[in-house]
Amino acid sequence: MTKTLRVGVAGLGFVGAATVKLLQNQAPLLRLRCTRDILVTAVSARDKSKDRGISMEGIKWHDNPLDISNDEHVDLVVEAIGGSDGVAKEVVEKAIANGKHVVTANKALIAQSGTILAEDAEQSGVALAFEAAVAGGIPILKVLREGLSANRIDGVYGILNGTCNYILTCMRETGKEFEEVLQDAQKLGYAEEDPSFDLDGIDAAHKLAILSSLAFGLKIDFGAVHVEGIRHITLLDMEFAQELGYRIKLLGITRQSARGIEQRVHPCMVPLDAPIAHIEDVFNAVVVHGDQVGTTMYEGRGAGAGPTSSAIVADIVDIALGRFLPAFGLAANDLKTSNSLDMLERVASYYVRFTVIDRPGVFAEIATALRDNNVSMEKIIQRGRAPGEPVRVVLTTHETKEKAILKTIQAIDQTDAVVEPTRMIRIEPSVFLS
Repeated sequence: MTKTLRVGVAGLGFVGAATVKLLQNQAPLLRLRCTRDILVTAVSARDKSKDRGISMEGIKWHDNPLDISNDEHVDLVVEAIGGSDGVAKEVVEKAIANGKHVVTANKALIAQSGTILAEDAEQSGVALAFEAAVAGGIPILKVLREGLSANRIDGVYGILNGTCNYILTCMRETGKEFEEVLQDAQKLGYAEEDPSFDLDGIDAAHKLAILSSLAFGLKIDFGAVHVEGIRHITLLDMEFAQELGYRIKLLGITRQSARGIEQRVHPCMVPLDAPIAHIEDVFNAVVVHGDQVGTTMYEGRGAGAGPTSSAIVADIVDIALGRFLPAFGLAANDLKTSNSLDMLERVASYYVRFTVIDRPGVFAEIATALRDNNVSMEKIIQRGRAPGEPVRVVLTTHETKEKAILKTIQAIDQTDAVVEPTRMIRIEPSVFLS
């Protein structure tokens, strides 16, 4: 296997340029590891004049990224454009149709179209690789596809978005509220100018859909993922969480049970004795439960040009060695349709925070709503005591169905004692997170 592997890179933003630079700078090391050269022969981007800190010697420039997929001097296409549709998808589809391997970090594209792209790649006899799409430089997809292939996976959960983890960490450590920390994160480059994909949980949900497919042999079903973000988390909730022995984290969780597959992204109350409670700043972490290996945890930087390009090049090295498997670990025809568990039927414990007027009968109204919906209270905390003024009341529940807690909240919010919308955060049990 001595023939040079010729690589075309579509998109020269931070990730695309970092990938070219890494392939150029590490060329001697990669040659030793692959027993062949890996050479960038073509690139495409919007602005040809921009200095990206890479050598363009011997590299052909294409104004149209689709031309890379048609270039006869390219064996492998790196898609670094981004987006779930449009030109990024066209580049990948055309490359596969032309018998070229594809490597991408595009989690949105894989979460939306991964199954059909995997089918096309198998039919063309080429690789579709996307290690960089989930958790940056953490090789979690290789873990699921190869390292733990002898295990039945029971569940996977993790901190899958560094921006949200950074914001929640800073809120707790600095005592600043959400909006102020978000502005700081944007100034530091940890959050985009429009941070909606991160803050509303969509980025993490894309990654979770991919993890679910690999863990349980499922066809990608992004629509089955329950998604909530962190915009409603307040410093007050963090203070109560600490008092109750928890830390708030945005988790992506997928679990297999007799009732179906859970796929959910939302803020969680995580027990302080759970290792993932202490993953801070921009770091990601993924925990996998296997029936043979038990619990394994993987931590590292989940974003950034360095970690992402490292994962992209790792996929390129596998392909250079002729070492690639079906994209989701199983042949596309063997992937199952997800039997998703309805969130309303999920059984769990909950943190609920009310803001009510301190007057006689308020607690009786809360107790009545709990009783009527068969919700059992575990603990209650009241902050402030000034008759006629708003006070905060926090309660945690024993396990109950989600639909029961939502009905309880709805009933209490309809009383004239409640002066702010009630907040609910799900509590994840130590037995699952350990």
